[in-house]
Amino acid sequence: MTGPVLPAASTHLPETRRSRLIAIALICGAVLFFALLDTSAKWLSAYMDPVQIVFARYAGSMVLVLMLLNPWSRPGVLRTQRPVLQGVRSLLLLGSTMLNFVAVKYLQLAETVSIMFASPLLVALVAGPMLGEWPGPRRLAAIAVGFIGVLVITRPGFGGLHPAAILSVFGCICYSFYALATRQLAAFDPPETTMVYSGVAGTVAMLPLIPFFWSMPQTPVVWAILLGTGLIGGFGHWLLILAHRLAPATVLAPFIYSQIIWMIALGWFVFGQFPDGWTFAGATIVIA
Repeated sequence: MTGPVLPAASTHLPETRRSRLIAIALICGAVLFFALLDTSAKWLSAYMDPVQIVFARYAGSMVLVLMLLNPWSRPGVLRTQRPVLQGVRSLLLLGSTMLNFVAVKYLQLAETVSIMFASPLLVALVAGPMLGEWPGPRRLAAIAVGFIGVLVITRPGFGGLHPAAILSVFGCICYSFYALATRQLAAFDPPETTMVYSGVAGTVAMLPLIPFFWSMPQTPVVWAILLGTGLIGGFGHWLLILAHRLAPATVLAPFIYSQIIWMIALGWFVFGQFPDGWTFAGATIVIA
């Protein structure tokens, strides 16, 4: 009886490994695009207000997403079972993006991403009362240690970091609740629907603010990078969705931390900034 079963199992295993390797490559590509997005936002902040950069990021992403996912090519893509939760989730992502883009204007790229790495710890802490997924003692210990890592990076009260680090902390909180809302929506709406709502809701919410913050880009390079933020952000999220289709989140989660490598490299290459020992120490604690 075991003879016929073994070939099927041996055929299945390589396919599973191949899918996971592809998913890992996709997640590494996604965090590279997210690093490029933050780098672009920091560079553009020397020429315009972060509000304008956020709007360009969402408007460009919305155009890209609607070209691929729209009611004509995907009938029913706008149909949602939880419209309120979709709206709240979109606003949480918008708030996280806004706070992060303002913070990155003053902080090094490695500092902002190190603080954002605490979001999985906050998700684990809040998932209990929100989703009934209560963390065990070991996970609670990891959350406590991770929080110490964030304190090492921000060094509150010691004058070691710009006050904008507080914005990064609040951005991390927004992103954590956004992740929880995304997990809740997964049981009701397909990821394509959720992605469409993210771009559309963020763009619509930013429209009333743009007349007060808009400044005309002065050079073709500034125009290109501004327009590119939407494409970079949208493509990064698309790779993220594709990766999670091929492998479970537990397999992909460790590779998200590879973003710190790109942030350090881009911070040094574009801005000539290299993180200090405190940032390295804190990031190591959070990742560990």
